[in-house]
Amino acid sequence: RPHRHTVDTNGGSGGKNDNICVCVRKRPLNDKERKKKEHDAVTVLHPTATVHSAKLRVDGIHKYLDHNSFRFDHSFDEDSSTEQVYQYTAQPLVSYVCGGRGVRATVFAYGQTGSGKTHTMSGIQKMVADDIFSFLSDNVFEDDSCCSCDNTTISIAIFEIYGGRIQDLLNKRNRLKVLEDGRGEVVISGLEEFEASTPEDFLALIEAGQNNRTTHATEANDESSRSHSICQVLFRDSTSRRLKSKLSLVDLAGSERGSDTKSHNRQRRTESSDINTSLLALKECIRAIDGDSRHVPYRQSKLTLILKDSFTSNYARTAMIATLAPGSLSTDHTVNTLRYADRIKEKKIGDSFTPSQRRSPVRQAKSPVRKEIVEEKVDMKEHRDEIDENISDNILYEDDNNVEEEIQELTKFVEPDNVEASGPTEFDQVVQQLFDEEEQLLSLHMQSIQQNAEYITEENKLLESVQGENVDVDAYALRLAEILQHKTEMIQAVRGRLEPFRELLRKEEELSKKY
Repeated sequence: RPHRHTVDTNGGSGGKNDNICVCVRKRPLNDKERKKKEHDAVTVLHPTATVHSAKLRVDGIHKYLDHNSFRFDHSFDEDSSTEQVYQYTAQPLVSYVCGGRGVRATVFAYGQTGSGKTHTMSGIQKMVADDIFSFLSDNVFEDDSCCSCDNTTISIAIFEIYGGRIQDLLNKRNRLKVLEDGRGEVVISGLEEFEASTPEDFLALIEAGQNNRTTHATEANDESSRSHSICQVLFRDSTSRRLKSKLSLVDLAGSERGSDTKSHNRQRRTESSDINTSLLALKECIRAIDGDSRHVPYRQSKLTLILKDSFTSNYARTAMIATLAPGSLSTDHTVNTLRYADRIKEKKIGDSFTPSQRRSPVRQAKSPVRKEIVEEKVDMKEHRDEIDENISDNILYEDDNNVEEEIQELTKFVEPDNVEASGPTEFDQVVQQLFDEEEQLLSLHMQSIQQNAEYITEENKLLESVQGENVDVDAYALRLAEILQHKTEMIQAVRGRLEPFRELLRKEEELSKKY
């Protein structure tokens, strides 16, 4: 059933006490997909989303239809509006942060490139702008702890994380540093905040930030967002400037499978690896929130480190919006997106359906190729560690009854991209080391340039002094020797950083061919 026909008063969560809400949104087929003769391969019937993939058997001749179903807090089909998505995900969080009291709320948009993340997040940002000032006006008569127009100012800060670098999108893309103070609070050094007193000011700042965001062409999309864009809405006390609450709107970079990056140059490969590593870290942090885990691995990436207070605060709430591309050529990407969202919440479709209800309505339809449907006779508990989740719940169109043998054969051909990695690969680890070494090398090189400029100025003065009267040649020679010694030490220090960096570049190149 479409989401708009359901009755749910819990707003942005699966339940009133949930810390996290996970939803999916499917977009319509676009003109590019229609020109390629793609068909709609995704069915969204709230609360489930099902992907229908045409597959070949291991013999390479016979075909079968593979169905993967997932259950979420909210599922929106292609006819659902952005306003409906906002109503059930972000709007309850806007109301929550306007209550003040030090709360944190975060909205993420996740999905493959071209699936509608930025479109969804842009629409949500417009509605957030209107609702924030509306809630602040309504809170005028509440107690002082609540945020209202009289006691609260709204500040906006927008930055991106691209290739291990943090850049201020509202301040000439200046490079920023992430630091921790003595109390363990994460501080972004140099980040500029801009006050917004009206919805129009809010949206103008949002537009300015979006125009400065990094985009590149990829295998999946001609213009893909290659950075994580983070818009922080800060509610500060008008008098003391104390932070009362914070709302973070995060438009994540477009995800890609490893196989889609093999033909990229080094820059595209490393940025893709960094994106996937940060998304893996983000998933683990969100799962830790929902599972009330004592340990939240927010240090695994800069994205999660920056959002530390959103993960560690006792008053943190999160909404994840996974966007889906419906095209038949994108089913692998779509299944990976759904798996990511599903594993965040760890709410499997089987948890909410009895065995007789577990089949999706699509699976009950007869195949145009085969008239008989033979259900799998495999105990998934025994094969869960061996068989990828896309094999579970599949309906195979068989010529014979050798289903178990067929599934055992299929496990040999499971594509690595479809299996959840237990952690970062060696290639991902090398890429992270590469980013760290690059940052240290650039910082050292910049320091050497500045010192060299100071030495050049001093050398000019030395030359002028030695050409005048009453020349102290000994002092000149002594100081020149000291300057040359310092320059030599600087060059050696830069070379010492350059060699490990070049070695990592060579290692990255070798591993890119392997992975």
